[in-house]
Amino acid sequence: MWGIVGRWMNGTLLVRGARQLLTLRGPAGPRRGSAARELSIIEDGAVLVREGIIQEVGPSRRLENLAEARSARVIDASGRVVMPAFVDSHTHLAFDRPALDSFEARLVKARGTDQGPGDTEPEPVSDQLAAVSAQRLQVRARRIIGGMVRHGTTTVEAKSPCRVSASLQFKVLRVLKSLDRDPIDVVPTYLGPPQFASDLAQDLETRRSWLAAEHLPKMCQKGLARFADIAIPAGGRICDTSRAYLHAAQSLGLPLKFHAEQFGPDGAARVAVEFCSVSVDHLNYLDGEGIRLLARSDAIATLIPGNVFHLGLDRFPPARQLIDEGAAVALATGFSAHDSPTYSMPLVVAMACAQLHMTPAEAIAATTINAACALRLGHQAGSIEPGKDADLLLLNASDYREIPYYFGVNPVYQTIKRGEILYEEGSISKREADWPNGDLSSA
Repeated sequence: MWGIVGRWMNGTLLVRGARQLLTLRGPAGPRRGSAARELSIIEDGAVLVREGIIQEVGPSRRLENLAEARSARVIDASGRVVMPAFVDSHTHLAFDRPALDSFEARLVKARGTDQGPGDTEPEPVSDQLAAVSAQRLQVRARRIIGGMVRHGTTTVEAKSPCRVSASLQFKVLRVLKSLDRDPIDVVPTYLGPPQFASDLAQDLETRRSWLAAEHLPKMCQKGLARFADIAIPAGGRICDTSRAYLHAAQSLGLPLKFHAEQFGPDGAARVAVEFCSVSVDHLNYLDGEGIRLLARSDAIATLIPGNVFHLGLDRFPPARQLIDEGAAVALATGFSAHDSPTYSMPLVVAMACAQLHMTPAEAIAATTINAACALRLGHQAGSIEPGKDADLLLLNASDYREIPYYFGVNPVYQTIKRGEILYEEGSISKREADWPNGDLSSA
């Protein structure tokens, strides 16, 4: 009924008649301050696509009169919002199984006792994941990617598991690499450092040498990761081994990402700025000084409200203060079967408006162009501009503000990746007498 389809891999395509065409046209780089509220909307807008690349953007009347448009396949978007497809810039696609027991135990515990931040940190990924075959991991990841496509995501970052052996991390990264461009863009990120073998556990210099001369170079040579990330345990600090890992990654040209201030103040955001990190993620406990520091840096603050909601935390990240200070803010699902089991970017937009006090326009920019910049893909994704990939959404909405207004509802009618329709909403079986014309307004 709601299947993944594939059409129009080549040739010319014209999407016309959009009631609101959200282009997000603007300068290169992430949107900050008031620029995050400028969606550059074209009413009755159209997009001309050739071989999966956007050629022209403008009013329907002008584009329809172009010679190339006359022979193009046409999608009539009349009455709909057309916008850039979502970019989900923080996820964990590899997992052994949902953490249902710990989820229920947390709910039971919350009934009778207060929970502090340390009580809610999820357990590290178990080495039981090592017993899952690469093929099985790939099948599970494909199912999640299918759900993401149905909810409008066409570019996703995916991390290797944290605090596991190097061999397991490499296995997962190979799976993630195999998923790239099949059918969406999957950006693999190495989340380290790994657990160390017993013969490396005590000697810092040996660990440093192994990371810099053997482990990370091997990963780079195989092209398994585009970023290096690090997560600090609750109440922890950046230790010598972590700094050695970060320096080694930098020396190999791997851009850095940070999990920071998620379960309590840990100082990681400041270290992230020190290391010129591309993005700093979570930030629930970021203080005023950290907000100002991030606002003056090039790092993008990637916020993950779904993680806060699922774990029942009482502190959302300070999105409003970050934006008002001039920081670049992105939003992500943080998908994880353990602590953020959602892949719905429309739901994240709704949470950002209701709980983080972002405007609908700011939330759209944060899930498109800013999220693309957090993956260094702002040149090809995140906005509807000539020269970029034709990654588009057609929505069951006539105004983009309906996305957060109808929370928990999937507004996506079509998902288009490089000019190819990956998903199209299907029909619903009905009795004409019970639901005349399928029109709710007539009920």
